[in-house]
Amino acid sequence: MHRYPTLIAVAHGTRSANGRRQLQELAAAVARRRPGLDVRLCYVDVQEPKVAAIVPSTPHAVVVPLLLSAGYHVRVDIAEAVAGTNVPVTAPLGPDPVLLESLTRNLPAADAVVLAAAGSSDPGWRADVESFAAALPGRARVGYVSGTGPRVPDVVARLRADGAKRVAIAAYLLADGLFYRSLGNAGADSVTPPLCRDVAVADLVLGRFDSALLTTAGSRL
Repeated sequence: MHRYPTLIAVAHGTRSANGRRQLQELAAAVARRRPGLDVRLCYVDVQEPKVAAIVPSTPHAVVVPLLLSAGYHVRVDIAEAVAGTNVPVTAPLGPDPVLLESLTRNLPAADAVVLAAAGSSDPGWRADVESFAAALPGRARVGYVSGTGPRVPDVVARLRADGAKRVAIAAYLLADGLFYRSLGNAGADSVTPPLCRDVAVADLVLGRFDSALLTTAGSRL
């Protein structure tokens, strides 16, 4: 059997039992797709084990952030966890066409669409969200569930006032949790499922892992 490096999948973490189960199912789906691959799930916040506790005991590994942008958790928490090691860190899962296709595929017919994302002060993150919204059907409006910027319920209300009869929310959130559940009370007619429920996301995780292996092998030539 081929000896792969360990895939350290690093999620944000959630207090939601359903969200925790979804993340575990995502990690299990990745492992099923690659027999012989050791997949270890850890977190940057809320849950244990933290990535900083896993990396030192797993030097032959690749870190794949189960995050939707290269924000604070990637630049600080994960970077500090791998500092002084040879463990490579891949790009986060988002932004990526796979996620855009998932959102588009799960959107029902609607007069207007709101792309709902976690808030962030990071300008790169906000630019990614805006570009995703522009690529969705009907040039979706952006709404945030935290931080600064237009809140999802307010965006939905404005679309209703402008005449939209059916409003759909495209949830740019990986798993169930406080943020995702808040979308059910935002006044829309529908909400897409958490992204990790899509089987294509497990393949995206493996794609990130394989890209890191190719890069690492190339650097040794």
